[in-house]
Amino acid sequence: MTIVKISDDALARAGGADKLAAAFEKKGCEVHRTSSWGMHWLEPLVEIDGKGFGPATLDDVDAILDGSSDLGIGVIEEHPFIAAQTRLTFARAGKTRPLSLEDYEAHGGWSGLKRARAIGPEAIVQEVLDSGLRGRGGAGFPTGIKWKTVAGAPGPKKYIVCNADEGDSGTFADRMAMEGDPFALIEGMAIAGEAVGADQGYIYLRSEYPDAIRKLNAALALCADIIAPFKCEVRVGAGAYVCGEETSLLNSLEGKRGEVRAKPPLPALEGFLGRPTVVNNVLSLAAVPHILMEGGAAQYAERGIGRSKGTMPIQLAGNIKHGGLFEAPFGMTLHQLVNEIGGGTASGRPVKAVQVGGPLGAYLHPDQFDIAFGYEEYAGVDALIGHAGITVFDDTADMGEMARFAMEFCAAESCGKCTPCRIGSVRGQEIIDRIRAGGRKRDDLELAPQMHNTKKNAGRSVEEEIGLLTDLCETMKFGSLCALGGFTPYPVMSALKHWPGDFVSNPEAVEKALDAAE
Repeated sequence: MTIVKISDDALARAGGADKLAAAFEKKGCEVHRTSSWGMHWLEPLVEIDGKGFGPATLDDVDAILDGSSDLGIGVIEEHPFIAAQTRLTFARAGKTRPLSLEDYEAHGGWSGLKRARAIGPEAIVQEVLDSGLRGRGGAGFPTGIKWKTVAGAPGPKKYIVCNADEGDSGTFADRMAMEGDPFALIEGMAIAGEAVGADQGYIYLRSEYPDAIRKLNAALALCADIIAPFKCEVRVGAGAYVCGEETSLLNSLEGKRGEVRAKPPLPALEGFLGRPTVVNNVLSLAAVPHILMEGGAAQYAERGIGRSKGTMPIQLAGNIKHGGLFEAPFGMTLHQLVNEIGGGTASGRPVKAVQVGGPLGAYLHPDQFDIAFGYEEYAGVDALIGHAGITVFDDTADMGEMARFAMEFCAAESCGKCTPCRIGSVRGQEIIDRIRAGGRKRDDLELAPQMHNTKKNAGRSVEEEIGLLTDLCETMKFGSLCALGGFTPYPVMSALKHWPGDFVSNPEAVEKALDAAE
């Protein structure tokens, strides 16, 4: 009997994978629903004897089975997109059935947890420290230091919270991990519990991920005895972007409004219900089982560059020919990722900009595509790694409009607690509109009658408006309570700096204003 493997990842299912699987079953094939390989432009991808065919439709079933299909890509593991990767966190992607304990164990599952229980809490924390693992959700804080803080914090009860509220545009690695390899996340959380003395965990994810919710609940039921005495529950949020911020998430988890808390106290000391709490991203926790395997920490640490250790599951999205998940050590360049791995734009037009790190990440110009992919390297050019989502734009993109969208997005998603974020984002939209309109004119004063008696404000030039926008962005960057308001200036100022012609007809005026602002 022919064994056919088809992913049951949400993206594959959206492309018709369920009907495709049913069609192969009607032909007498044994169909295995596996995790996704991450080659999204080829989904639904059909695998037979290791060879791939995609993107497949119902009309392709007979041709695939009789060998006449022109959709063949050869041996999947030898495809350039897969062969060029270093898969550690996603080592099982495309190979295992998500809810098969047998598959998981056959591919190294539970080895990390078994070793963690053998070596004890202090050694676990040291292994994570030695690996150099940093938070994969945005800030890049060393995971081992966070665990060490919680382990040493006094308290009768401690918690492990997984931040699975994946809300950044162009990101899908968390979803892929939860849908395709849920036991890895659960194992990582159980190891974290061993390390800090916590016996309860929560996975907080958004309601927009129904497949992930279903998979995680099913996986938890299947492995409850394996992870015991550690217990874990799935909690579903309503999809507020700000709940991706750890303290806002904790408020939501407690049944309160998703609003940012002032820090200190840090969640590591006073987190969920006021108890010491580890809050880690999905990718951070899913990387832990590999690190805790014999020799895993050293293997992890030897990859990457500088203080950016290990591998990063990079998500290629937007206007790109070969979109999908590409896991590789830190250090690659955007030129490699976008042009060589991603194949350039899907439209065939020149790449104009790439945004890294979600809707609040900086826009990088093609002149910057040789910067090594690493936390400090990106920080050095006022950019973010964030969740490693890469969104590509071709030369038809209006970067002035994209800068305005950043302010608009911040205004819509702000929790409202701090003034720089709540009010600054609204004023930011207005200033960008005035810059693009050529500056404040005297006729505009009816919009601001309080300024009638102020001769200085009887009108503002484009240069003055740009200076005002620069000041506003500085205030938001350093005065906001959390990264929502603090990171919004990144896309705004990078777009203004690199594509001034998308804001004004006289780009030299922008250059002059930015120089004056410095």
